Amino acid sequence: MRLKDSWSAKVTHNSIALDLEEGVFTWDDPKRIALSLKHSADVSVRRKTTSFMSAMSMLNFYINRAGKNLRPERKIILKNAKKELRILFGRI
Repeated sequence: MRLKDSWSAKVTHNSIALDLEEGVFTWDDPKRIALSLKHSADVSVRRKTTSFMSAMSMLNFYINRAGKNLRPERKIILKNAKKELRILFGRI
């Protein structure tokens, strides 16, 4: 998919709040995804809320915008990444 094809892809790729690692949402390890999002949120100087909320918002944005195009196995991985984020930030 080219970036001009989807505004949500542009947002994910060019987020002004977080500098995401390349391909973070394509990884198969939920803990690795969560650690990357946490790191991106922790080092960001442009975010407007807590690190936890920034990281979780970006993950939720990706899940919600992918919608019905998200394969079930990918959705499970990303939902598990949400659980890992909660653990990393002590929210469980």
